[in-house]
Amino acid sequence: MTGTATVVGAGIGGLATAIGLRRAGWSVTVLERRTELERYGAAFGIHPTAQSALDRLGVGDALREHAVPYRDAHIRTPDGTSIARLPLERIERKAGRPELLISRPYLLDALLAGLDAFGDVPIKLGERVTDVDALAAGQDLVIGADGIRSAVRTARFGDRSGPREVGTVAWIGIADIESPVHGEAWGSGRFFGLTPVEPGRTNWYATAPEATTADELRGLFAGWHDPIPRILAATDPATWIRYEMRHLHPALPSFVSTAPVAPVALVGDAAHAMTPNLGQGACTAILDADALTRALTAAPPDPAGVAGALRAYDRERRRSAQRTAFASRTLHRFMSTERTRLRDAAVRLLPG
Repeated sequence: MTGTATVVGAGIGGLATAIGLRRAGWSVTVLERRTELERYGAAFGIHPTAQSALDRLGVGDALREHAVPYRDAHIRTPDGTSIARLPLERIERKAGRPELLISRPYLLDALLAGLDAFGDVPIKLGERVTDVDALAAGQDLVIGADGIRSAVRTARFGDRSGPREVGTVAWIGIADIESPVHGEAWGSGRFFGLTPVEPGRTNWYATAPEATTADELRGLFAGWHDPIPRILAATDPATWIRYEMRHLHPALPSFVSTAPVAPVALVGDAAHAMTPNLGQGACTAILDADALTRALTAAPPDPAGVAGALRAYDRERRRSAQRTAFASRTLHRFMSTERTRLRDAAVRLLPG
């Protein structure tokens, strides 16, 4: 069916959903509370399933133009000893294509280009939504893609589910040198990750206790294996991004609502914000967008059809996304433990 939809939020999930709905013939408007789109340069891992979803949305080629494959990555101890390989080869063998890494600005540009190709989907910046029911009046559907502090989610589901801190600070950056190794080093209560992002550059991320400052971060990893100290030394702290790691808790009972005015569907962090340990945040948002638009495309052209499509979307995505969020949160606790001997012994038992 087709109709009129407003997408609240112009992040990865919101833009992907807007593309999917417009491809299905819907009239779409995107509202974004920020006055400009976030363009910081963290790298996203894009799993083959999410790549297929982007192909269906018509932006897969634009993704691959700037993405790099992620292969041969290890989990290491701080001294550089490899204790396990990340399962990237198994993923590639099963899917027939590798995991890809792409910087956020490139992925955002690909989605914006896909939306601009239609020529009739406005993105209204500086639009803060305060009354969801008023927004929904006259709309066939409202999409809440407005992040972990979603106004759309709060309006329809209350504030029982909301951001919960995990007690750890994450730092991310991009160094203008190419790392000879990729993967993660796990220490006591902290870890450090290195991934490719584009030729000649390395995406890095680190976690540390909540009170850690930028000045202290280099000291925390000073004795770790090469090139971790060099990577930190080569990156201007003014460009580092710091955020307190959070997740959405408790899990929502539904990603959709059909009352009291127009139907509402949540996608991305608004529905299932998770810690970044599995690197699945962008992927789950893309899969949400794909599943929602497929369900709506197949629905009968009436309000009952929309309601049925939303229920189908919820059945397909909620349990899967919430399992991923739970697994990521569990992995965070496992990676951040101070009982490193037991943890490392368990990691060594993983298949190579």
